[in-house]
Amino acid sequence: MSEILEIVMIVSFGFSWPMNVLKSWRARTAKGKSLAFLLFIFFGYIAGIASKFLNEAYMASFSTKWYVLVFYILNLLMVGVDLILYIRNKRLDARCEKTNVQ
Repeated sequence: MSEILEIVMIVSFGFSWPMNVLKSWRARTAKGKSLAFLLFIFFGYIAGIASKFLNEAYMASFSTKWYVLVFYILNLLMVGVDLILYIRNKRLDARCEKTNVQ
């Protein structure tokens, strides 16, 4: 049962991140975004992935439970894309401020 709940949690996050990435893409601004939050989530997913590799019970049944790790990796990639968009949007914000000041 705990594995099913874990999958529900990861899939729920998995549906949320693409929507967040799309919002970041369309907004073209980093205003309202927190770099610290994104970094904490990113490193949290890395820790979750590492915990799977260090869990002997999980690794013993990896051939039948590999899909759990796939969801962690997909979410990590989505957060990574959002981090890249944050950097892009931060640069766009700086360029806009520079243009408006001069």
